[in-house]
Amino acid sequence: MSQGGSTVSPMRPDTPAENVDHTAEAARLERTAGLYPEDAEALLLRAAAHLELAGERPAATALYDRLLSSPGALENPSLVRALKASNLWEYGHEAEARAIIDGVRAASPRDPAPWIIVAESLEAHDELEAAHETFTEAARLLLPAGQEPPYATHPVLYGRHRVRRMLGLPHDDWDTRADTLHSMPVTLDELHDPKRVWSLGSDNPAELAAEISRLRAELGAYREALSRPFPVAMLHWPAEELTELLTAYPALAAEYPSYEEHLTSIEEALRELESSGTRNLGIVRGTVPSYEAFAASENTPPEDPSLLPQYATTLGARGRAVSWPPERGAACWCGSGRGYGECHGTSNI
Repeated sequence: MSQGGSTVSPMRPDTPAENVDHTAEAARLERTAGLYPEDAEALLLRAAAHLELAGERPAATALYDRLLSSPGALENPSLVRALKASNLWEYGHEAEARAIIDGVRAASPRDPAPWIIVAESLEAHDELEAAHETFTEAARLLLPAGQEPPYATHPVLYGRHRVRRMLGLPHDDWDTRADTLHSMPVTLDELHDPKRVWSLGSDNPAELAAEISRLRAELGAYREALSRPFPVAMLHWPAEELTELLTAYPALAAEYPSYEEHLTSIEEALRELESSGTRNLGIVRGTVPSYEAFAASENTPPEDPSLLPQYATTLGARGRAVSWPPERGAACWCGSGRGYGECHGTSNI
């Protein structure tokens, strides 16, 4: 895709180890954390995720411990503990993992991510009753009656629905809300039917094709509801920053013909990605000082256009991405002050 105002940053570390050197990526993120200590928490969490994908679970635990023992206050200590517990259980430290999970639940965090991680960890180890209790606790705490569930809480409802189906429990009001929020062509009841795996042993091509369709839909729903956000981030330069950038580095003018085209290309690229099934999309805002600092850290001249996607990647890794599309009624991502539906969210973009 052209770099002209729509630089893409793939930040989700869920690709197989044979396609990505997760160990090297973790090391890069650790180095970046040293350059940007104010973002060390987000960067080291992503480094730990890459280490888990590389099978280096003790090294991932060491990063979680490094964060938990850091002198400064963490932005989300419950999330770090939940991730540590999930990782520990995967390589045989069940007792310690259970103790940490109990502590996370007792802390009653207001962020849905720690709840989702510990509930899914319990579910993955066939602790379905405990997983159901955890999802339900989270729903009671985070989903007040009569209010629209925030996007980040949707996995709580989806996970609870899944576990209840596996336990053979009847639908309740929260299951109905999950059904309403679910937008995939295959219903949640079908996705979460414990008996659907029986069809994998069928010799009937039609049944096998139907199962492949269901599994693809489930994978899409899973990726949409990932509890660790690693967005595909588009690089946005606010008007003043773009003017300053092109004044200082006119060689980049070919990448950004005009500010209006820059904004339009971002929206078009995001819509294209969404239509192709990509989820968890976001936008990062560039500033000239941080771009110059990044260029210096990479020993690359700022005029080099190949640096732009790397810069977007680093901003995304530092937790600077805002989700796209904006929630209903929210202001447009471009900073115009108008509602998204009245600005870049219109159908004629």
